[in-house]
Amino acid sequence: MKFLPALIGIAVLWPLVMGADTVATGPESLTLDQILRGIDQHDRAMSTSLVRYTCLRRYALENRRFHKKAEISVRMTYSAPGHKKFEVLSEQGTPILRQRVLRPMLDAEEESGRDDVRPHTLIARLNYDFKLLGVQTLQGRATYLVELTPKTRNKFLIRGRAWVDAGTFGVVRVEAVPAQSPSIFIHNTRVVQESTRFGAMWLPLYNHSNTDSFLFGHSEVTIDSWDYKINGDTGR
Repeated sequence: MKFLPALIGIAVLWPLVMGADTVATGPESLTLDQILRGIDQHDRAMSTSLVRYTCLRRYALENRRFHKKAEISVRMTYSAPGHKKFEVLSEQGTPILRQRVLRPMLDAEEESGRDDVRPHTLIARLNYDFKLLGVQTLQGRATYLVELTPKTRNKFLIRGRAWVDAGTFGVVRVEAVPAQSPSIFIHNTRVVQESTRFGAMWLPLYNHSNTDSFLFGHSEVTIDSWDYKINGDTGR
């Protein structure tokens, strides 16, 4: 299960989290160890079933102190086992924000898919300690609420909570802070990402992050994803 924070400048990016159609016996009957095994099993299944997909994304940044905005629209292409490429379709807004923040976010997400980096971005026991907090309903589905504590201070890891779908073991929602701040000048970073179900998998719908900086003040980054085409088929 992959969940990547790319901390570049004043922005935070959390990309893909996915789920596979594995059947849970019931949210109240599973232990934390069983849930984590389900996440591992789903990840292995997705590595073989999700061969390729494309989607459209819009990365938008707003800085309130200087009243500046910027955005980039891209087509993202994913290919197994986790590689991503971005084709920039359009850009607008403040050039320095596009060049110093948004484009480096795309570069960082491509970096996260490298074979030598990808294992260190996974929501897995290798990278996290877990605590089961309970069961909640989200998007009309039963989910396990799990606390994530990173084992290392890594720019690709997070500290927070994840809602894991009880029927698929895909991550439906994450609320977190980065395990490692990108700079002493940046603080109060908060990120929320929510995914939506496409057939047998969960893919990102939106991501919203807030960051305070001594130099830049308060900034917000919003990432919207749509028009998925999965393994050659058209999604939503």
